[in-house]
Amino acid sequence: MNHVTRRRAPRAVRRRLPQVLGRRALPLAAAGTAVLVVTGGGVAYATTTVFGHHRVGSTYGTGLQISSDQVLKPLGDRLVTDNGKIMGSAVSPDGRFLAAASTDKSIVLQIFDLKSYELVWTVGTGAAANAKIADGSVGQEAPTFSPDGKFVWLAQTDGLTRFPVNADGTLGAGTVVPLPQVNGQSALPGGAAYSADGGTLYVALNGQNSVAALNPSTGKVQRTWAVGTAPRQVALVGGTLYVSDEGGRAPRPGETAINSYGTAVPADPYLGTSTTGTLSVIDTAHPGAAVGSIDVGLHPTALHVSGGALFVANTGDDSVSVVDTRKGRVVQTISTKPWASADVGYQPTAIATTKDGHLLITLARANAVAVYTYAGRPQEPVGYLGLLPTDYYPADVAAVGNQVVVTNTRGIDARGPELTFKEGTGTTPATGHGTHSTTASLTRFRLPTTAQIAKDTATVFAQNGWGKDDVAQAKGRTPAAVPVPARVGDPSTIKHVFLLVKENRTYDQVYGDDPRGDGDPSLAQFGAKVTPNQHALAKQFGLYDNLYDVGTNSAEGHNWLMQGDNPEYTESSAGEYVRSYDTEDDVLGHQRSGFLWTSVQSAGKTARNFGEFTQFETKPATATWQSYYCAATGVDQGGDPATLFDPSIRQDSESPIPSLNAITDHAYPKFDTDIPDLYRYQVWKQDFEKNGPAALNTFWLSSDHTGGTPDPRAQVADNDLAVGKIVDEISHSPYWKDSAIFVVEDDSQAGADHVDGHRAPVQIISPWAQHGKVDSTYYSQLTVVRTIQQILGAQPLNQKLAAATPMASAFTSKPDLTPFTAVPNQVPLTEGVATAPACGEDTLGLTGARAAQLKAQVQQETAVPASQQAVADQWAAWAKSQHFTGAGAAPDQANPEQMNRYTWYRTHGWTVPYPGDSVIYVPGKVPGAYVASAETD
Repeated sequence: MNHVTRRRAPRAVRRRLPQVLGRRALPLAAAGTAVLVVTGGGVAYATTTVFGHHRVGSTYGTGLQISSDQVLKPLGDRLVTDNGKIMGSAVSPDGRFLAAASTDKSIVLQIFDLKSYELVWTVGTGAAANAKIADGSVGQEAPTFSPDGKFVWLAQTDGLTRFPVNADGTLGAGTVVPLPQVNGQSALPGGAAYSADGGTLYVALNGQNSVAALNPSTGKVQRTWAVGTAPRQVALVGGTLYVSDEGGRAPRPGETAINSYGTAVPADPYLGTSTTGTLSVIDTAHPGAAVGSIDVGLHPTALHVSGGALFVANTGDDSVSVVDTRKGRVVQTISTKPWASADVGYQPTAIATTKDGHLLITLARANAVAVYTYAGRPQEPVGYLGLLPTDYYPADVAAVGNQVVVTNTRGIDARGPELTFKEGTGTTPATGHGTHSTTASLTRFRLPTTAQIAKDTATVFAQNGWGKDDVAQAKGRTPAAVPVPARVGDPSTIKHVFLLVKENRTYDQVYGDDPRGDGDPSLAQFGAKVTPNQHALAKQFGLYDNLYDVGTNSAEGHNWLMQGDNPEYTESSAGEYVRSYDTEDDVLGHQRSGFLWTSVQSAGKTARNFGEFTQFETKPATATWQSYYCAATGVDQGGDPATLFDPSIRQDSESPIPSLNAITDHAYPKFDTDIPDLYRYQVWKQDFEKNGPAALNTFWLSSDHTGGTPDPRAQVADNDLAVGKIVDEISHSPYWKDSAIFVVEDDSQAGADHVDGHRAPVQIISPWAQHGKVDSTYYSQLTVVRTIQQILGAQPLNQKLAAATPMASAFTSKPDLTPFTAVPNQVPLTEGVATAPACGEDTLGLTGARAAQLKAQVQQETAVPASQQAVADQWAAWAKSQHFTGAGAAPDQANPEQMNRYTWYRTHGWTVPYPGDSVIYVPGKVPGAYVASAETD
C-alpha cells in the first residue's frame, strides 16, 4: 500500500537574524560573461555544533534532523511519499499533474494531482503498484509529457515506456519502445523533447553519446546524431536542438583522460575530475549539418528555455550559463555559491522562471531554492534575492500558476516503513529503521516577498550550519600544538591518521548490546561475541552512540568518505547504476575539488592507500578464500611473510585515478569477499614495518559486507579481528604517540537501528582520544572527514565539509599512551566453509575432544542435506555471478531479496525457509528478484 503524508510545514522559528542581501559583481569574464558571486551574512548559530545531541529522525524547534548535517523545515505545504527516492519529475502541459520517476522501492513511476495535492497512480514491479511493469529501472532524467498531455514517457535502461494519461491522472497500459545496445553500451535515455508539431520525439541517449529522433507513435528511430559525452537533457528552440553533454568534449591528442562508461573523458590527473562541459547544437531542419558545440561549465545537466535565453545548470561547477539563443553563445554566467566560505558543492540541478520575473534554481545539496530577479533579456545580469528552504535534495522545480512546486529526491530522509534484516547463524531477524526506508516529497508555496526571502535565507544558512568563519586559516603567531587545531594549518599533536573503512553495519547491529549507550540489544546481530575487538576498543577509547553515515549504500558511502559529498551524477544514477555503481572508474562521479588524499597532499603531507577507492583487481584464478586464510594465519604462527606474496595468491589492485594509483599499495586487495581481512592486515603490516606510516593512511576492510565463503558471522568476526590487530600493531609501534585511528562504516544499509538506519558504529582510537567515555554528541561521516583534514592542515573540499564541526571534544590534551592488545576471535573464522582449508579449520585454540565437538557443531549447522543439494547448487551458480570476488568484485551488486535468502539458507542448514516464506526458493523464484539490485543490497 502506498503511503503518502500531507501537511503544512511550519515556518522557521522567528529569530532576530540579520538579513542576507549582499552581493558583489566580479569583473566581466571572457566573451562578455558576467559572473555573480553570492555572499551570505551571519546567522544566530554558525556551525554544526548547533545540532548538539540531536537524534536523526527527531523534530526540534529548528526542524527535522537528517543524517547529512542538516535540519529540514521547508517553506509551504509538504507532501511525503514512501515509495522510494524521486529521481526526476515533470508537470503536465495543463499544470494539473506531476509525473515522477522513482527508485529504491518497487515503484518506478508516480502521478500526483497538483490540484488535490495527492498521489493518484503508481506503476511498478511489486504488488503495491496500481499497474505492473516488468522493468524496474529508471533513467537519470524526468518523465516527458506529450504536448497535449495525453501521454507520458518513462526513460529506462534500454528503452522508454509510453503510457496513456487518463483525465483523472491514472495511466493506461504501457507500451515499451526498446532501444538497442551499441557496442555493448545501453542506451540509457535521458531527457526528451517533442518537436513543435508533435511528430518527433528527440531523446538524449546518455549511454551512447548520441541523440535519437523517434516517431512517438511507432517508436521507430528516424535518425541519430553523435554528440558530446554523456548527454543528459535536450531543449528545442525553433529548429535548433540543444543538448547538455555532462562529460563535455572528446580528449585532444596527448591530453589526460579517465574513463566513464567506456568513453575517454578529458580529466585532471591529480584531482581525478573531468575538465570540460559542452552543449551540442543540432540543426534539426538540416539533418546533414554538422553538430555544433558551445563550451559551458562542468557537468551541464538541466536546461530551461525562457524567451531568447537558454539556462544551463552547470551542476559540477556551481553555476548557471545563460545562452542567448539568437547569438548562439554564452552571454552570462550566474554563480550559485551562496556561502562565502566555500566555492564547491551546492549542486544546481533544476531551473524555472516565473511570470513575474523571477529565476528559480534548486541547490540540491543545500536543500534550497535560490531566487533571482530576471528582466527577461539573456545578457542583463540577474539580481540575487536569497534562498528558500526545501526538503532533502530538491531535484526539480516548476512554476505552476502562482505556485512553485519543488520535487525533493530524498524527502524527509529514511523515515519510511521499518525493514527486517536476517543475518544468519547465531543471529535473529532484526526489524527497525534502515537506510532503504527511503522517502521523497513535494513542497509547494507562493513566492514570498523580498523581505521574507531575506529571512528565509537566514533560515537556510542555519539549517546548513553555515557560519561566518568556519574555515579559519592559520596566521600570525603559531599556537601550541593540540590534537584538533582551531584553525586550518595550525599544528596538531597528531601526525599520522589511519582511516579504516568497513562495510554496511548499523550501531545497534554491533553495539546494541553495550548497556552504556543508547542501544537496542534485540538488534545486536553481531554483538560482543562476534565483535569482541570493537567492544574492547569502545571500552578503552570511548563509545560514540550518535554518529550517522550519510549515504544509502556503498556507491554513496565511499564518496561521502573520500569526497565529503555524493556528487549529483551518482545521486541521479541510482535508478539504474549502469554507467557505474561505485564511481572509482567513472570520472563523472568525481567533484571538481578532488579527494581527501589530494587535499592532504596539497597541504604538503603524505598519503598512502590500502584498497580504498581502487577499482581494478588482478587475482590468480586458482586463488581461494582458503588459500588466503592459510597464508595469513601461517604468518601469524611465525611463518615466512613471503608466502603472502606467492604468485598463486598475489594480486594487484589498481586505480584509474593517477594520483591515487601512485600512493596505493598494489599488493593490498580491494573489495573482494573471498579474501579475508586477516590477509589484508598481514599485507599492510609488512609495508608498515618496512616503510612506516604516511600522514594519511586509508584502508578498505570489506569482510563485514559478507557474501564470501564463510558464513556472515564468521566474516564479521574476521573483520573484527583484523581491526583489532591493526590497532594492536600501531599502538605498540613508535608511531603510537602521535597517531589517531578512525574506524568507520562506508554506510549502514545492511542492518536495523532503533534510532535511524543511518546511525553507525565508529571508533576514535588515539592516545589523544577521550578514553572510556560515552559521547552522544551528534556526529557524522562529514565531521570525521573534516576532523582528519583539520588535524592534517587540509582545506575542506566543499561546502559540506566547510560547515562540518571538527570533533575537538572527542580528544584530550593529556595523552594516555596505553596500547591496545587484540582480543582473540570467539567465532570460528572457518564457520560455514564447505571445504576445509589445507592448514586446518579454526578451532578457537581448542584441542582434542573439544575441538572435535566444535567442528561437529559447525558442520551440523552448515551442512547441505541431500534433498536440498540441487537447490544449493543453483544458489552456488547464482553466487558466482554476483561479483563477490574476482576481477569484477564490487559491493552491493546482488539483489537484496536473493542475497537475504542466500545468507539465510547457508546458515540454517538449507532446511529452514526464510522468515515469511513457506518454501525454500531457488534464485529465479525468489519473490521480488526482479527488483533493481545494486541500490538496495
